[in-house]
Amino acid sequence: MTNAESPPRRRRRGFSKGRLEAFSDGVFAIAITLLVLDIAVPAGAGQHLLRSFIDEWPSYVAYVVSFSTIGAMWLGHNAVTEYLDHADATFVRLNLLFLLFVSFLPFPTRLFADFIERDSPERVAVTIYGISLLLTATLLMTLWRYAQRAGLVRPDADDQEIQLLTQRLTPGLAGYLILIVAGLFVPIVAVFGYFAIAIFYIIPFREVRPALRFWRQARHSSRPPETS
Repeated sequence: MTNAESPPRRRRRGFSKGRLEAFSDGVFAIAITLLVLDIAVPAGAGQHLLRSFIDEWPSYVAYVVSFSTIGAMWLGHNAVTEYLDHADATFVRLNLLFLLFVSFLPFPTRLFADFIERDSPERVAVTIYGISLLLTATLLMTLWRYAQRAGLVRPDADDQEIQLLTQRLTPGLAGYLILIVAGLFVPIVAVFGYFAIAIFYIIPFREVRPALRFWRQARHSSRPPETS
């Protein structure tokens, strides 16, 4: 068979979205598991086990905040890949950079847990923590923006849903910047602010509001009519 008669090769559309999602989920799972490995009651607690357990509260706070944040980032990443038709070389490398910061988060989490309530070191630890969260959130937004501009989004994706996802990913960036500055003065307030941002991403407020409205209407309709 001559070259002219050989069947045309199928052009590769891009990287496998399935492998990208599987690898990313693995990194998220490892990062979120590493958080709990840093929680430990000090050796030699002895008869003061309860007091030692309570004294570890900074580790619990750091764990909850970072777990919520990584969970929120996973939800955002899942939403981005859900609308993805395929991935190109640049998107895959941006995704690797994003995962670099996700897998780094257990380290600033431990810094915060170790140096909370130590004045100057506390401010440094919380600032490093906030910058890490800001960079991670920025890269997630960059992933989504690049997917839109490079034509990687599914052609059948609803424009309103795409706009909503963009709006959901944007507010946290300004919030992190504000809280990083606030952390220089009141570190613990900044940490709870980071937790609030994570909850904003995690809770589907668009679905919660109609449910609350339905519950109120159902409660109102179940009341017996007032008698004069």
